[in-house]
Amino acid sequence: MNEQNFKNHTRFVKLYHVVGLFLLLVLLIGSVINLVTSSKENLYSASLILVTNILLGITLYFARAFALKANDRAIRAEENLRHFIISGKPLPAGLRLGQIVALRFASDEEFLTLAAKAKAENLSGKAIKESIQHWKADHERV
Repeated sequence: MNEQNFKNHTRFVKLYHVVGLFLLLVLLIGSVINLVTSSKENLYSASLILVTNILLGITLYFARAFALKANDRAIRAEENLRHFIISGKPLPAGLRLGQIVALRFASDEEFLTLAAKAKAENLSGKAIKESIQHWKADHERV
């Protein structure tokens, strides 16, 4: 795998983010057109097709959202444990989840300093990631 850094750390899955969402949009537009142009005899089935497509969109959205929530919880626990192992204390109270998620990319050498700076200066996740000198890759996130 390539070395991970600030510029290439985001995960973009073409099949999901482009193809899947595009096809879902096409399906939704097609089902709306089908409903609007359907005859009285086909109105019920056209309505069911539209409702099914809406439910599919909701399901796909929440499947992704739930996976990200679970990933965020795991990251919070991992980084809290890492902070405890390094310093003997839990993460500073008041750090936002976005800050903790960004801190996971910091090496152990700069982790404590960046965590304290993030809390003191209320740094954004992006600012934290840009401050990292020695990037710790995370290739296992969802």
